[in-house]
Amino acid sequence: MKTVLLAVNSKYIHSALSVWLIAAGVEKFARFRHDICVVEATVHHEVREIAGMVAELEPDVVGISVYIWNVSILPELLQILRNRLPNVIIVLGGPEAEFNTEYWLSQGTEAVLAGEGEHTFPAFLDGLVEKLAPAPYSHENGFIDPYTETYLKTLKGKLAYLETSRGCPFRCEFCLSGGKVEQKQNYNGGVKFFPMELVKSQILKLINTEARTIKLVDRTFNCDIVRAYEIFEYILSLDTEICFHFEVRPDLFDERTLLLLADAPAGRIQFEMGVQSFHKPALDAVSVNIDVQKAEHNIAKLLEKGNIHLHLGLIAGLPYERLSDFQDSFDSAFNLGAHTLQLGFLKLLYGSALRSKADSLGIEYSRMPPYMIKNSPWMSEDDFAVLKKTENALQHTYNKQRFMRTLKYVLEAADIRPFSLFLALGEAVPNHGMQLETYAGHIYEFFAKLPGIDENDLCDTMICDWLTMVKGKNMPSALKKSGFKPGADILSDVEKKLGHKPSRGEAAVLHSGEVVFVDSTKRNPVTGLYQLGFRELFAGRCV
Repeated sequence: MKTVLLAVNSKYIHSALSVWLIAAGVEKFARFRHDICVVEATVHHEVREIAGMVAELEPDVVGISVYIWNVSILPELLQILRNRLPNVIIVLGGPEAEFNTEYWLSQGTEAVLAGEGEHTFPAFLDGLVEKLAPAPYSHENGFIDPYTETYLKTLKGKLAYLETSRGCPFRCEFCLSGGKVEQKQNYNGGVKFFPMELVKSQILKLINTEARTIKLVDRTFNCDIVRAYEIFEYILSLDTEICFHFEVRPDLFDERTLLLLADAPAGRIQFEMGVQSFHKPALDAVSVNIDVQKAEHNIAKLLEKGNIHLHLGLIAGLPYERLSDFQDSFDSAFNLGAHTLQLGFLKLLYGSALRSKADSLGIEYSRMPPYMIKNSPWMSEDDFAVLKKTENALQHTYNKQRFMRTLKYVLEAADIRPFSLFLALGEAVPNHGMQLETYAGHIYEFFAKLPGIDENDLCDTMICDWLTMVKGKNMPSALKKSGFKPGADILSDVEKKLGHKPSRGEAAVLHSGEVVFVDSTKRNPVTGLYQLGFRELFAGRCV
C-alpha cells in the first residue's frame, strides 16, 4: 500500500517522532511491502497547502497523528482530502483521536487506531492487503530505531525527540500518560523501559545531527532513579554542546544523582518539573502524591551550582484550590528560584479521569481545544481573568529572563509578594506584542511609583538588566535621563578589560558611580544572559 504518514507540528522547530517511529515499525513488522512516505507540516501552513502536500503523492492510505495542537484543523483537512482523493483510506491515531473515536469515524475516517502505533499501524496495512480485520502484532523484541538517515537529515536546527521509556507509574487525573498501560504486555508497573543499549546508540546518532536540543519525551524520566542515573552519567561523558531536556519529578531524585548532576557542564541539562500546586487538598483531589518537602530540597540542590536550567510548572484551576490558595502556591514556587515558572491553566483532556468527572464537580470548560477550564466552584471567571493578567507579566519578564535584577530589587525594596507584584504589573502594563524598549519604559514608570523604590537605584538596576539581556538595542529613554554616557577614555579602559572595542551601547555610568559594561561575546548557557562587568569610576577613569 502506498501510504503517507502526516504530522502537523505546532512549530517548525519541532519534529514528529511518532510518524517516523510508525514508519520504522512498518519496515520492521509488516508482512507485506508497503511504500511509506512521511510528510511534516505545521499548523501555520494553510490547510489546503497541507492537503496538497499529501495529495500530490497520490497515496492509497493516509495516516494522521492527531494531538491537541492540530485537532482543530482536522475536519477541514479531512474534507479537502476526501474531495481530492475520493478513494483514499484515512486512518487516525494519537490521543485526540483515540479518546474520541465515534466522532472521528462520523467524520469520514475509516479507522482510529489505539495503542502503540509501530505495532497497530503495520497490522492495519497488512489487514487491508489480506482483506482481514487487523490484529495488532505482539513482539517480545518490539523495540525499533526510528532514526533513519532520512529522518536525521530533517533535524537540522530543530528539536530532536527521544523516547527511552513509555507510560507512567503515576495516576495524575488531568493527564493521559498513566492509568491503562499497566495492563499492556512488556510494561512494568505502568512503564515500558527501552533497552539501554538502544537508548545509548540513539543518543550517539542524535548528537551527530545539527539539532539544537534533544528533548526526552518520557513522561517521568526519573521514575526509575537507578536507570536515570546511568543515562545521566552517559550523557555527561559525551563531548557535545547539545542540551538534553527531561521531564522529571523533583521529589524522586536521590543524593547520589544530585551529586552527579552538580558536576554537569553548564547548559547540558534542562529539567521540566510539574509540581502543579502546593495546596494539599488540590493535589489529593487529582491523585498527585508528590512529596513537596523533598521536592523543595531537591530543587534547591539542583539550582545550587547554577549549571542546570529548571522549569517549574503550576496548574491553576485544580479542584479545591481557590484564588487565595493559588497565590500561596505561586509565591512558594517563585521563591524556589527556578529559571522559568509556568502558570498553566487546567485543561480537561479527552481520556483524562478528571474530564470524566468534571460535570459532577461543577467544573465548566471549553468544548473546543485546548479544553481550557472556564470556572468551577473554587474559581470564577473573574479569578481566571486575574490569573491571566499575572501570567502576562510573568511571561514577558521573569520567564524570558528579563529584568531579573530589577524584579529582585523591587520585591525586596517594596516588600511585596511575588504574585501581587506580577498581578499589579500585568494590570498596569499589559503586553500584547509591545516593543521591548517601550515595555521597559512602562515598567520603569510603574515600578518607580511603588513605595520604597529609589528611582536612581531602580534606574541603575534596569540599565544592568538591559545590557545583560539584549544585544545592540538602544537603551529606553527612561533609562537615559541621568545623562551619564561613557566617554572615550572610559570606553578605552573597558576595551582593555574586554579585549575588544565596545560600542557606546555596551557600557554605562551608573548613579552609584560605577561603570557597568557587557561582554556580548559571553553568554550564560543556562540563563542566556550576557556577562556584566563593573568598575569604580575615579577622576573620570575606571579603576
